[in-house]
Parts: sequence; C-alpha cells; structure tokens
Amino acid sequence: MGSPNNKHRAFTSHTHHGLCTRTHQIAALALIIVTFFLTRLLDRSFSPCASQASVAQLPGSRTVLRVNGGGSLSWPERGYGSQLSLKIYVYEEDEIDGLKSLLYGRDGSIPTEVCVTGQWGTQVKIHRLLLKSRFRTRRKEEADLFFVPTYIKCVRMKGGLNDKEIDQMYVKVLSQMPYFRLSGGRNHIFVFPSGAGPHLFKSWATYLNRSIILTPEGDRTDKKDTSAFNTWKDIIIPGNVADEMTTNGATFVQPLPLSKRKFLANFLGRAQRKLGRLQLIELAKQYPDKLESPELQFSGPDKLGRIEYFHHLRNAKFCFAPRGESSWTLRFYESFFVECVPVILSDQVELPFQNVIDYTQVSIKWPSSQIGPQLLEYLESIPDKVIEEMISRGREVRCWWVYASESEPCSAMRGIMWELQRKVRKFHQSTETFWLHNGSIINRNLEQFSNWKPPMPLP
Repeated sequence: MGSPNNKHRAFTSHTHHGLCTRTHQIAALALIIVTFFLTRLLDRSFSPCASQASVAQLPGSRTVLRVNGGGSLSWPERGYGSQLSLKIYVYEEDEIDGLKSLLYGRDGSIPTEVCVTGQWGTQVKIHRLLLKSRFRTRRKEEADLFFVPTYIKCVRMKGGLNDKEIDQMYVKVLSQMPYFRLSGGRNHIFVFPSGAGPHLFKSWATYLNRSIILTPEGDRTDKKDTSAFNTWKDIIIPGNVADEMTTNGATFVQPLPLSKRKFLANFLGRAQRKLGRLQLIELAKQYPDKLESPELQFSGPDKLGRIEYFHHLRNAKFCFAPRGESSWTLRFYESFFVECVPVILSDQVELPFQNVIDYTQVSIKWPSSQIGPQLLEYLESIPDKVIEEMISRGREVRCWWVYASESEPCSAMRGIMWELQRKVRKFHQSTETFWLHNGSIINRNLEQFSNWKPPMPLP
C-alpha cells in the first residue's frame, strides 16, 4: 500500500500530464489551420493558371476558355497531366519506300507549296510544325508516338495518285514499320484533312482502325456505311483558315462594327445539291434585306476572290455554317476572324478541344430541319449587346484555330499536343506481338523485335 502522499503525487503527476496533452493538441490544431490557409494563399499567388489565363464563369456553372492577350491555356489536369511532356518520332520521307509517293505523287511532281494552301493545308502545316517541335525525338525506341506524314488529299486532287494507287502505297508503307506492327498502329498518328477523312485510304478500316486520326471531320455516314471518326482515339482539329486572316487579319480584312453591317446573316457557299444549303438560298430570295446567300462558283465572273469573300463574310452579324459534302465546314472557323457569330446548321458536326471550350458561349447550333423564317426571327430577337458579348468571347478562343508552334501559349498545335498527350500509353501490344519473362518482344515466329524485317504482316 502507498502512503497518502504518494497517492497525491501520482494524481498530481497524472493531472499535469493531461493538461500538457490538451495544450499540445490545441497548438497542433492551430498550426494545421494556419498552414492550410497559408498554403491556399501561396497556391493562388503562384499558380500559373491564375497569373496567365482566366476562366469566365458562365450561366449554369459552365465555363469557356478565356485567353488574355494571347495568353495561356489551362487544360484540365485529369487525363492530361499537369504539363506537356511527350516525345514524337516523325518518319523521314526517305526512310520508308513509298512514303514520298504519298507526299508528292507517283513521280514526285506535286510541290508542297500547292498543298499547304486551302482548307486541306493542315496536312502540311502539322508536319512542318512537328519537324521543328521541341517534342520531336529522333530515337524511335524512346518515342511515345509516331507521326506518319502524307499529303494524300492534295496528291489525289492534283492527280498524283489514283484511289487504287493510294491504297496500295499505304499498305506498302505500313508493312515497313516495325513499331506500327508492335502496337497495332495504336501509337501512330495520321492526318486526313478533308471531309472524306480516312476514307481516302479505302482499306483504313483494316489497317488504321486502332491508329490516331487527326481530322476536322467527325461524321461521314451520308456516303459511307460507317463513320471513320472514333471519339475515344481520334482528334478533331480546326480547319485551315487562310494565313492572311490568322496572322495579319487586322490589315487583310477588318471586322465591321455591328451598326455598319448590312445583313442580319449570310451564307457564302455553293449549293452542292444539299437540302440545307438550297433552303438557305431560297430563304435569301424571300428576305434579301436580311440574308445574303449568293451561290458561289468555282470559276467564271461570279467567282469570289479571297479578299472579296471575307469582305462579304464580315458584312453580317451571323454567319451560317450548313452541312456540305460532310458535316464540317471551314466557314465555321473563318467566321471568328471577321467577328461574325457562327450559326451551325450541321447536326452531326464535331468541334475541336471540347474539354476546354464551351461552344454555347461563342456560337449557335440550330436544327437543320428548322431552316426557315423562324430562324431569322430568332436571330433578330437577339440584342446587339448579347451579340457583342459572343463576339468578344470568340476573340478569346480563335487563336486555337491558328496553326502556329506549340510553344505559343495559344495555337491549334498546342491544343493538338495536349490531346495527343492523352493518347500516350506506356505499354503496347497487338495480335502480332508477344513477350517473354525477361521483357523481350517477339513475333509469332519467336523472332526478337530487333530482327523483324520488312515487309511484315500487318496486325
């Protein structure tokens, strides 16, 4: 038994220990709270997104990308990463037999400068930009992705190759690419810059059904049994707006103030025997003071020159972008550079960079089945102040249609790079790829990857 004094000392010691613990707990809690608020304050002060770009809060908790003075893009970190970090190998035109034919035609007579202009010029521009990109690697073994350069739309249009030759040449080229076989084409990038999409290569469904397709076209079911575009692997890219409008638009064709625009809306395009376009032309005849819609011609006295075309385009508050041979139309992108609100009349259209741009804030999409007087009535009901706000937001995003280096804070190439980064895989396989316990890659004949020789059976 202990003495009363011992009991008192034990109790006193225990009580003092308890008070000390509570004091420590209170101090620790206060430290945590202070640390939390200091961290939040520092994050806001030094965040590159906060300092370089702003995102405008819009109705219904929607956001639209805002770029200040050609500012920067804050791509969503989820699925993309916090910064661009990828390596792309660009095939040289001389390293694969047949690749030059897909670039310059069977006899090499199609000049590159012919192919870089017009709405299909993205096939050349993307190639050129990747050759100079800081993300380019010359070592295949370290590449995340492989770019296969072809100017096939231009080559076909200029008679450099016919459809049968195109098909044969693609198969020949692909059979000489060990890394294409290794991944089944999953890490290989192809550009198809027109409404035909990959259908220019008739056997695309057999050989490119796993590859990454860069195209402005998201639907081609009107003439084909199936659309080549796959939203999970392919990337929608902007159309190729004339350089004179994207690099020097302020002096090439200047936008007009709304008060000086003659028409409510316009459609500057050929009818192409398409219902929506024919309806617009007829509507313009009924309301000539509201809608300008002359049928354009390829040649002759009625053909509009480039400058004249943009002068007409800027003379309305709204620019109609109906479906033509395919769902996409270059007019949608051109309208931003004359500061005319685009009105999409193409139900199946796909638009680029949808993870960062809310298109409801910079454009209008109207059912193609409802083209008529009610469309004009609706557009007339929109106050000029609202139109000005849409045009202002359009100024902020149109730099993403410009094919400049990805080092620019705002460019089509930078957007494409972010989308490509989302496609990168660490591991690659195909039906013709096998591996051993030591990590060696072999084919079904048990040959090591380094010994695979062309031509190789394609996956």
